[in-house]
Amino acid sequence: MALFVEVAKRKSFSQAAVALDVPISSLSRRITQFEMSIGLRLLDRTTRKIVLTPHGEAYYEQATRLVEEAHRTFDELIAQAKGPSGLLKIAAPPDPWVMHHLSTVAAEYALRYTQVRVQLDLWPQLVDLSQDGYDLALAVGAPRETSMITRKVAELENGLYASPDYLDRAGRPEAPAELARHQAVAVGPPAASNAWSLEREGEAVSVTIGSTVSSNSQGLARRLAVSGHGIALLQAIDVGQDVEAGRLERVLPAWHGRPSPVYIVTTSRLLPAKTRSFIAFASRQLAEQLMPRGVTLDEAELAALYDLQEA
Repeated sequence: MALFVEVAKRKSFSQAAVALDVPISSLSRRITQFEMSIGLRLLDRTTRKIVLTPHGEAYYEQATRLVEEAHRTFDELIAQAKGPSGLLKIAAPPDPWVMHHLSTVAAEYALRYTQVRVQLDLWPQLVDLSQDGYDLALAVGAPRETSMITRKVAELENGLYASPDYLDRAGRPEAPAELARHQAVAVGPPAASNAWSLEREGEAVSVTIGSTVSSNSQGLARRLAVSGHGIALLQAIDVGQDVEAGRLERVLPAWHGRPSPVYIVTTSRLLPAKTRSFIAFASRQLAEQLMPRGVTLDEAELAALYDLQEA
């Protein structure tokens, strides 16, 4: 059952064999014997891909829950004896605040849980956790995959920033509507970067922005703004030092963009001890570290974070 789940999850005998550390031939033979024993074909194999049959789809859904529960029970026995252990793989975006704050959290976690080896990888987009073998991910913004299990740990404030040199040349806007005549540095694909949603004490506006240069990287957008290429809507936590040093200036300080929610993402609620212990540890640490320059979570969200150790 566990072998079938691994093959079905990865849609690949070779990837499953690597993950399980068994020869491909042995894995394929075991699955074939399994299908023969139940008299149903669960996988359709071609030279290019593996597809679950209708019987395989139905069985995979039930078998996954049983295998995850069995793994978790076994892991709990090991954890009771020596605590959380094993390799913990984490995917995260390459934002400056992530490299500073998450690296600190991961290092402190590794010192506390010495039996866990932490691998922290940076990806510009959310990876396929199951396919790529990650235990969890940190994501800014809600994942598109509705099957993902998400836990919000913080919200980041977004504000408008530009270099003093640019503002001296182009002028300092006094109202959101004036942004249309300015150059803009946008974060995200160009098609989605022709308007910004701004808020001020319950008031909300959508403003058209002028000629733009765009990037999928917060760090690169910040550098473009510092270099005088226009006004950028950036996460406040990433630009504090630039503002203090005079490299950037807050534009329309009464207005801010919609907060960026920060989530810890998993593919299942049945988690091994290493993953649950990291979520409990990192959620509280990140919430406390990010709140001073972020947006305070409401009481229910805070209560959920501080109840993690009891879960």
